[in-house]
Amino acid sequence: MDDTSVPGRSVDIELGGQEVIAIDLDNLDPNPEDVLDLLKEGRCKVWVWTKLAGEYWRRGYLDAAEKIAFAAIESFTVNGSPGVLSPIYSLLANIQFTHARTAPKLVWPDARADKLANTKTKGEYYTSAAQHINTGDRTAADASETVGTTVAFLTRGIYQLSMRSWDDARRSFQGVLDQKPTNIAALLGKARAAYGDKNYRDALKIYQEVLRYSPNCLPDPRVGIGLCLWSMDQKEKAKAAWERSLEVNPSEWPARLLLGIEAINASKNDDLTEEERYSQRKRGTEMVGEAFKANKHSAAAANVLSDLFLQRQEYSKSMKLAERTIQFADTVSLLIEGFIRAGRVSHAEGSVSRAFRCYRSAMDPTPTSSSTNPIKSVVAAVGLAQTQMKNDEIPAALHTLDTLLQPPNPHRTLEATLLLASLRATPRQGLPSSEFAREKTKAKESYDRISKLIEQDDSRPGQIQVPDRISKDMQTYAEIARLWQGENNDKVIKALKEALRICDPNNSNYPRILNNLGALHQMEGNFTEAQTYYQSALTSATSHEAGTPSISISICYNLARVYEDQGQESNARDAYTLLLSKHPEYVDAKIRLAHLAFAAHQTSEASDLLKQCLASQPSNLNLRAYLIHFLFSSNQAKQIKEVVYTSLKDYDRHDVYSLCASGWFWYYTARESKEQHSEERKKNFLRSAEYYEKALQLDPNCAFAAQGLAIMIAEDALGTLWGALGPPTPDDVLRRDKSSREALDIFAKVRESISDGSVYVNMGHCYYARDEYDRAIECYETASTRFYDKRNVSVLMYLCRSWYAKAIKDQSYPSMNTALQYVREAQTLHPSDKATTYNIAMIQQKSAEMLFAMKPANRTLKDLQQVIENANDAQRLFGQLAADTSDHLPYPPDLADQRRRYGEGMLRKAEDHLSAQRQHEDEVHAKLDAARRKRQEEKERIEELERRRLEELRLEEEKLAEERRMAMEQTREWTRDMKMESDEEKEKKPKKSRKPRSEPASGDEGEPKKRRRKIKRQEEGSPMFSEEDGDEKPVKKRVSKKRVVRDDDEEEVTGPRKRQIKSKAMLSDTDDEDMA
Repeated sequence: MDDTSVPGRSVDIELGGQEVIAIDLDNLDPNPEDVLDLLKEGRCKVWVWTKLAGEYWRRGYLDAAEKIAFAAIESFTVNGSPGVLSPIYSLLANIQFTHARTAPKLVWPDARADKLANTKTKGEYYTSAAQHINTGDRTAADASETVGTTVAFLTRGIYQLSMRSWDDARRSFQGVLDQKPTNIAALLGKARAAYGDKNYRDALKIYQEVLRYSPNCLPDPRVGIGLCLWSMDQKEKAKAAWERSLEVNPSEWPARLLLGIEAINASKNDDLTEEERYSQRKRGTEMVGEAFKANKHSAAAANVLSDLFLQRQEYSKSMKLAERTIQFADTVSLLIEGFIRAGRVSHAEGSVSRAFRCYRSAMDPTPTSSSTNPIKSVVAAVGLAQTQMKNDEIPAALHTLDTLLQPPNPHRTLEATLLLASLRATPRQGLPSSEFAREKTKAKESYDRISKLIEQDDSRPGQIQVPDRISKDMQTYAEIARLWQGENNDKVIKALKEALRICDPNNSNYPRILNNLGALHQMEGNFTEAQTYYQSALTSATSHEAGTPSISISICYNLARVYEDQGQESNARDAYTLLLSKHPEYVDAKIRLAHLAFAAHQTSEASDLLKQCLASQPSNLNLRAYLIHFLFSSNQAKQIKEVVYTSLKDYDRHDVYSLCASGWFWYYTARESKEQHSEERKKNFLRSAEYYEKALQLDPNCAFAAQGLAIMIAEDALGTLWGALGPPTPDDVLRRDKSSREALDIFAKVRESISDGSVYVNMGHCYYARDEYDRAIECYETASTRFYDKRNVSVLMYLCRSWYAKAIKDQSYPSMNTALQYVREAQTLHPSDKATTYNIAMIQQKSAEMLFAMKPANRTLKDLQQVIENANDAQRLFGQLAADTSDHLPYPPDLADQRRRYGEGMLRKAEDHLSAQRQHEDEVHAKLDAARRKRQEEKERIEELERRRLEELRLEEEKLAEERRMAMEQTREWTRDMKMESDEEKEKKPKKSRKPRSEPASGDEGEPKKRRRKIKRQEEGSPMFSEEDGDEKPVKKRVSKKRVVRDDDEEEVTGPRKRQIKSKAMLSDTDDEDMA
């Protein structure tokens, strides 16, 4: 029996006989048993089963709808007509889709609050839906029924959307639209596929088309329109679309959720006022909360609320919502956000192991995926690195951050870069020094990039915006300063100045930064600036004295040191005294006070202070080192042995300074030994070398030990001291050259390690020994200027010696004069030094001897007079030195008397040299005057010849100008005459009547046109007209350029020019005729 349906919200089922039962679709019983009995008894068609099951499905009675659908399958299969069940299978698939909408994407076994054990996931429902779709297609195909029905296409398209197969879904929906272009479900599906494929413009057009067809459609296409506009960066329009959607459908949650997220994001805009930001944040939070109440399975809403509760430190609520986000996330990005939220909550609660697992999951949210281009999350990577640092897994943290910043998909995030640079700048156990040096280099490069970004103008388009938490982080600049410490003081100062600018003056670190800046400027030699920083630091430290009592002590000590560097000994002494009055056991201050006393020649006071220090801290090796320096400087060399021996025996046998001091002591003892050829002297040199060698074994970079050995090599201390300890050998010259070269190589390396004048002095000694006086002078000059401020007498005497040797070698009076200047500078510093006086007299006498030996052409009278004057002064000095009867003179008195007598004999010839020099210079001046007069006469002769030539040229030019003027006058007269003749001929010539253009002109009636054109071309080619063709029609010629008319061309030009001008008049007449 056929079933019939009536219009309205009911379905009529006809049973056996004439009984018809109407089922009201608006009042369905949730229990479908009665309905099933009627359907089976009435043997209804498949569309009735489908309609009733679909009604149950739309009302949310999913189990009842599924039960009716399975009963229909059973009934039609038993009746032998399973081919008509395709709509039922499509309905079952859609029921699975409905279940999937509220099912989790995954069940996280590590969940604590949102546990979903034994819950089916979306994937399971989608698998069931796929099975129903395939079964429906197969049964329809087996029964030769139409497979591609509208419902089947739509169902398959929905399944393909859930699988993110955008192209397949688009083709499925297009199959429906080909049959019915206004199918709303197909249009919505096609728009969703286009949006998923990031084809936002096409998706927008389709959503707008849906809105035009069905303004009250649900789901609301306005939500899709807003999403497309947002993705196209038209955010205001997107917001307007969502607001309209919320206005039309106030009970729907998607638009409310999107507007809430937009409001929360807007509250982060720094351009808004604090009140506006608070208002936006409150509004957004309320809207997201309402959306989550409407749909508790929304992962996006749960993620936003989890972040809000995390900021409020409500960790339990935040964790539950994070777990909800993880389990219901439909996208990988949302899944990553959920793991990050869970990791941050665990991290904040102190559960490092769980935070590590969460961050690890966020780094690899889909471990089964075969993608070669993984998603990288900055927050997850930084969080994972932090947990690894907590677990003391620094290499793993470095690897995590390196992976984030390196290809593929490198993230140049400033936070990760900063953290990675900080890790690389920190030394760690087991890391080789070479590897740590490379790590520091990479850290410097990273900090340089960050610093440049901070310094650049943020207003430029496309410029990376550096957040305040980085640009105003004092610890970042402190890290940069620590990284460059000892390598580049300029960068350290720059970093500390930035830290000072950021730091609050009330912060306890403020005086520390000022103190560090003062120390850096002091190291750079900027003592005034260093003093200013120290004074500011001391003032600031006074207000923080309760929290940092030790900082003011260091600042006060540093201030006293800078007073010393500035030469303000009185202020420095007062500062040290004040510091010792508060802290009597401050050994460093007491040592500096002793140093000031020693510099003021208060040796006993300095010795007492050092004894107090040694009694207080006998094991202080720095104190013992200064004591050795004090004993050496005060000529108490014998006591050095005891101090050094005690330091090495009782405190530290590997103290490098004490070993070097021992090496110097034994070298000094051997060198100053009076027994020049004793074996004991050789043993002392050997002991010195052994101590230096041991110091180098302990510290291969000890420059002082290397310099000590280099000195011994240069002086042949382990040999014969170049003949001082024994007879010289034949190869001494070669060995000396080789030794000095080896010593120079060592000094060159030492110079790179220490900045001290002694290195340059020793290099100068080596060059002097090799007779390379220019290079020796260069080294001595560097030491004197850079390190000793030209006030070191020894270095000045070395310069004098080098210039003297250079003068003797080159026979150069200027070099000898320079040597005299240096020895006089030394005498100014030590006026009572008799050795310096002897050297002055010697150089003065040697200067006179040198000039006396020169030819008159190589010297001047002025220089000769000067050296004679100096030689007389030398005689006076030698006389005083020879008459000196003091003990321990630095020269033999007999030698001074010999030099005096030698000078007397030399000066007897002074007048002869002066006369010869005057005669020579007079002759030279006479020759020069004669040559000058001859040159002047020749110059005057040449100038006279030139004047005459110019006069001749002027007269010739005037003559030519007069000739040109006369020629121009003659030409004007000819022109006037010819013009008058031409006018007379024109008046006498009869007027010719006009003729048609077809008749021949002139007298060429018998010739055809072609012939006349040929003649005309020939006439154009002729240079000028002749008398024979005067009757023929002339041809118009191009006017030639003017040329200069000379006197000798006058007769030749007259005739032809007249004819040419006549021809020009005839040309005008004939042209008029042609025109007629």
